[in-house]
Amino acid sequence: MNYKLKQNNYSRKKAVSYACTYALKPNPAYRYFPLHVNTSGDCSNFVSQCLRAGGAPFNFNHRNPWWYNSKHINNDTWTISWATANSLYWHLKISNKLKLPGLKGIEVNSTQTLKLGDLIFYEDTNGVIFHSAIITAFSNTPLVSQHSYEALSIPYINSYKAYKIHFIKVSF
Repeated sequence: MNYKLKQNNYSRKKAVSYACTYALKPNPAYRYFPLHVNTSGDCSNFVSQCLRAGGAPFNFNHRNPWWYNSKHINNDTWTISWATANSLYWHLKISNKLKLPGLKGIEVNSTQTLKLGDLIFYEDTNGVIFHSAIITAFSNTPLVSQHSYEALSIPYINSYKAYKIHFIKVSF
């Protein structure tokens, strides 16, 4: 298999289609992480599912892993970067910086270069990324779909109040 070819095979259309299908009603094939005292939830699990639907390959290396193992919903396992916003954000950035194989993210300063299937991360005043969402439409501004709370194609600025918002272009 030509890995270089596989790296450039992100189907934004498939990622967005998955997001629109499961934004309001989570996919029963995956564990759902309910919101718990505003400290955790299903947002990055959902975003990771979208990336996977778009063709992102699992990364099993010990340096910067990203995967989900769905043997049975009650016996499943996952990496912290699969299910946690802060870890997914840093996974994408580190993979890009170190030119690691698989999923990568390039941070940009404005929404002008974003496309469907790119990601938005929300940071609090303590410098912690606490939420992630996927861009599923545009209407003068990116519209995002997300979990915790479930929403389909809402303005990204209305998603969560954040101290800082990060725009991530997805690549493999």
